[in-house]
Amino acid sequence: MLHEYTNLINELKPKDARFAALCAKHDELNKRIDSKDAPSGSELDAMKKEKLRLKDEIYAAILKYKETL
Repeated sequence: MLHEYTNLINELKPKDARFAALCAKHDELNKRIDSKDAPSGSELDAMKKEKLRLKDEIYAAILKYKETL
């Protein structure tokens, strides 16, 4: 997820509990989607959409944080 921002993500996680929770939820969804027991059909589609929504929110938070540096 957003590998080019790994350093900023690692810097921001301990400073912002909400950001850390977003990252954790994204990682959890990623693991569930990639697992061999992943759901199929509409449930899988919903999980992928949620993962993308989280990624967008994480990216927005990173950009906002970068402005403060």
